[in-house]
Amino acid sequence: MRKGILLVAVMVAVTLAFVGCQRGPAPDVAKKKFYTIGTGGVTGVYYPTGGAIAKIVNVKKKEYDIRLTVESTGGSVFNVNAIMAGDLEFGVVQSDRQFQAYNGYEGSEWAGKPQKDLRAIFTVHPESITLVAAVDAGINSLQDLKGKRVNIGNPGSGQRQNSIDALTAAGIDIEKDIKAEGIKASEAPGILQDGRIDAFFYTVGHPAGAIKEATSGTRKVKVIPIELPNSFYEKFSYYAPSVVPIQFYPGAANKEVAVPTFGVKATFVTSSKVDEKAVYAVTKEVFENFDTFKALHPAYSVLTKENMLEGMSAPIHDGAMKYYKEAGMK
Repeated sequence: MRKGILLVAVMVAVTLAFVGCQRGPAPDVAKKKFYTIGTGGVTGVYYPTGGAIAKIVNVKKKEYDIRLTVESTGGSVFNVNAIMAGDLEFGVVQSDRQFQAYNGYEGSEWAGKPQKDLRAIFTVHPESITLVAAVDAGINSLQDLKGKRVNIGNPGSGQRQNSIDALTAAGIDIEKDIKAEGIKASEAPGILQDGRIDAFFYTVGHPAGAIKEATSGTRKVKVIPIELPNSFYEKFSYYAPSVVPIQFYPGAANKEVAVPTFGVKATFVTSSKVDEKAVYAVTKEVFENFDTFKALHPAYSVLTKENMLEGMSAPIHDGAMKYYKEAGMK
């Protein structure tokens, strides 16, 4: 009798286990999808931008059954490539890099290999190509960089090509005329303060933690103006004149006047293969919580809903377009 009862109990347990396997995990676990946003260095504005988007959307994570996480990455080029490979779902990318990737722009990492699955969602803050130099290095212009140790940005970052474009326009060969370094922007302030480089470029929205760090050390530092001819902007249509609002950096040696330079925009991108419902949810939550989003970082102070649809060169993702049409924005 006991053996019979034991046998029945075992059979019931096996049957329940089998049914459980067939049903899969609990509904909440099975339904919820995780999406990752590729950003940049933690001292720039890309990382908090990804965090701001995730914060807004994750408030409704139960409603949409999605959750966004943020990853610090090497920057624009890395983010595009990771999204195209399916390793990331979303990313913050410079507007010039979006243009180059989608079009397979000659001279870029994607020359002859247009990334036609790249999709735009919206643009965010303006970014200025910012040249920071130690006062004791005697640098007052691009031309003064000749013979100096200059960080132009790590491979995989958008700022590296921005640096090269600026130097080339000034007639400076990065192989012959300067001692070019390829370190991450987050490391450059410390290395400048240590005396291991004389200057560094950083394409970033302001205020930026890295620039605050660089201008707050014992070695005196200033932001160098970058003034380029009209022919430069005719050649590179995705660039525009810009300024560095120097008032954000009271430790800078030249803290009285805004510094002229040139810039791009930060854009939020994805792939055509990413689920339309997820992209719709992200777009809707950012735009319908616009004032909350705008208040999350000083770099967003100039944002309007209208200018967040400017500066995109890849097609808008269907999920984002669905929201824009519903909202009467397209």
